[in-house]
Amino acid sequence: MDLLSLRYFQAVARHQHISRAAEELRVAQPSVSRTILRLESELGVQLFDRQGRRIRLNEHGAAFLRRVERALAELDDGRRELADASGAGPGRVAVAAETLFQLAGVLSAFRALRPGVSVRLFQAPVESMRRHLGSGEVDFALASQPLAGSGLCAVELVREEVLLAVPLGHPLSGRGSVAVAELADEDFVTTRTGHWQRTLLERLFAREGLTPRVVCEGDEAAATPELIGSGLGIGLMPAIARRALGEHGMVALLRVDAEDCRRTLTLVWRDHAHLSPAALDFRRVAVEAFMPDAS
Repeated sequence: MDLLSLRYFQAVARHQHISRAAEELRVAQPSVSRTILRLESELGVQLFDRQGRRIRLNEHGAAFLRRVERALAELDDGRRELADASGAGPGRVAVAAETLFQLAGVLSAFRALRPGVSVRLFQAPVESMRRHLGSGEVDFALASQPLAGSGLCAVELVREEVLLAVPLGHPLSGRGSVAVAELADEDFVTTRTGHWQRTLLERLFAREGLTPRVVCEGDEAAATPELIGSGLGIGLMPAIARRALGEHGMVALLRVDAEDCRRTLTLVWRDHAHLSPAALDFRRVAVEAFMPDAS
């Protein structure tokens, strides 16, 4: 069982597809297939269920993947730690976030402080963030919903109210607030399952014994105001959107009568992971950007 075999397994498990894993690894597909079969033979169990050309990680594979990702992450941490100690290059910082919009100010301040550092960004829902962190692919996750778990550390950056956006002229547009039960027959524009807006919407409705009527779902949260303004439906938006939309936006914003209609933005990293000097500076800049009084 060598490191190359484990990295091949990790890639196949991530893609659940031999060809895509081979493309990522830049090797021939038969080489990946043979490596996986050899690894399964050595372990004495099948790691994937196969049906025709389809391949799916099974329970044995999922259990093994958790161990492999921890082991490879530790080795990658060691490599980065030695590179930092030897002063090899300015370093890199990798961040996963549900929405990249709020990173703009942090990145501007960080680049002014560390102009030569390479920054990699991944837009991902919360479950993908767990995988990115667990594999050591990213240093930090910027999460808008709880991302707790064994081996993770977090700092709360900001807590803000989430508002309801409705088209101008909508019957609710003149209201200051609205109860969730009043929204039972409304059409909603929201994000896909797994993103924080959708999770919050479904939680608020479930408490009332309701299911939201979703007419549009996607990954482009930034498109939500225009879609709502066009009359397609209504939707949840963070309070920060009020500043972005300005006074002459296409939507009206009102409060939702629910104490927990808010989001909490946290910065998450792996406990005991090696954080380079550049990564430590990024964390400090993020905290100062969102919580200026903390510096």
